[in-house]
Amino acid sequence: MSPPLLKLGAVLSAMAVISNWMSQTLPSLVGLNATRLSTTDTLTQISPKEGWQVYSSAQDPDGRCICTVVAPEQNLCSRDAKSRQLRQLLEKVQNMSQSIEVLNLRTQRDFQYVLKMETQMKGLKAKFRQIEDDRKTLMTKHFQELKEKMDELLPLIPVLEQYKTDAKLITQFKEEIRNLSAVLTGIQEEIGTYDYEELHQRVLSLETRLRDCMKKLTCGKLMKITGPITVKTSGTRFGAWMTDPLASEKNNRVWYMDSYTNNKIVREYKSIADFVSGAESRTYNLPFKWAGTNHVVYNGSLYFNKYQSNIIIKYSFDVGRVLAQRSLEYAGFHNVYPYTWGGFSDIDLMADEIGLWAVYATNQNAGNIVISQLNQDTLEVMKSWSTGYPKRSAGESFMICGTLYVTNSHLTGAKVYYSYSTKTSTYEYTDIPFHNQYFHISMLDYNARDRALYAWNNGHQVLFNVTLFHIIKTEDDT
Repeated sequence: MSPPLLKLGAVLSAMAVISNWMSQTLPSLVGLNATRLSTTDTLTQISPKEGWQVYSSAQDPDGRCICTVVAPEQNLCSRDAKSRQLRQLLEKVQNMSQSIEVLNLRTQRDFQYVLKMETQMKGLKAKFRQIEDDRKTLMTKHFQELKEKMDELLPLIPVLEQYKTDAKLITQFKEEIRNLSAVLTGIQEEIGTYDYEELHQRVLSLETRLRDCMKKLTCGKLMKITGPITVKTSGTRFGAWMTDPLASEKNNRVWYMDSYTNNKIVREYKSIADFVSGAESRTYNLPFKWAGTNHVVYNGSLYFNKYQSNIIIKYSFDVGRVLAQRSLEYAGFHNVYPYTWGGFSDIDLMADEIGLWAVYATNQNAGNIVISQLNQDTLEVMKSWSTGYPKRSAGESFMICGTLYVTNSHLTGAKVYYSYSTKTSTYEYTDIPFHNQYFHISMLDYNARDRALYAWNNGHQVLFNVTLFHIIKTEDDT
């Protein structure tokens, strides 16, 4: 065989190998052998979560707006989730578009190479035809070998045609991606996604304004008690636990006083979490035993009734000593006028938004409840109100905004049955039920900071949520 023919045979063999590789590999490179774009996929619709809700009612006789403010759980803007998903989807589409762009460049490059090969093949085919016409000058055997090589190249023709089609399909996909990106961009602009940071700042500003509004709420009237939430199970059937309503937001210390008599040990915990886990931070040994379970921590000091007396003690946790003590004149003690459950609960000390209070009974008031507002420093009685409700018929009581609320029992089925307003010196009978989950309540006190009732429920420390009816101050009222 002549040298030109040997070179031609080598070229044709190499092209046959290349054509076989292209027929197997190129479709997988462009993703045509396994992947198809779905035209039926839709965007998942996200239902927005509920946002801030404010409910209002009528005006009072003085013309002031009366409304019930319910502050829901802090949440993200209802459009936040949708905006975030659209941004994520747009990013995915942009990434896909970039990948297709790279693949398209590779395809165009290879396509130019294939076109060049196609031209060369057509030239070879023409030369073969010329050789075939001049077959008399060649030996029959060599001609047959060349003919077989040419037959091996024939399957490359449909591969080239398919490659042209695939290149057009990639171009079509690229155009569809551009269209989808434009649609998503339009949706983003329509819902204001590009102003996301501004929208987030508006939400934060709204929260701040609502909190400022909450601070303007005047004292409210008790409407509902829900719960309880069981915080911990510990101690005996009787006891007290409390936090300081005047403490700062970062100060969440808890004080724990087990039993209603024969005890002087107060346990302190740095937080509710430490209280639940039992991690004590400090223990105080009081100079006197206490009586009952109706103690209160107010402005960093513990106020309690000294055992077998009507003396009130003020004990400072900061300095670890008694700062003041005073006899509560005519007040019954040592189970003379207790609550229905007994337990030396004659004198009940409590605090609310207005200040420090003592609730007790006297012979002079026929054993009915007396309410006294106390000076927190000297324990002097500043003013007293005599009610007509028998102390021995009361299960427990607590003060909210200068109004005393009295339950009719300490057992199952108890409810807030009676209230007395120190502002108007009037009373009314109420019907506000609450769930006595563990059947026996020996302590029930309101915490103005937490807007909750702390209770000792048969060896369980629980919290009740309260719903108050508020009057919002206007600028003219401040």
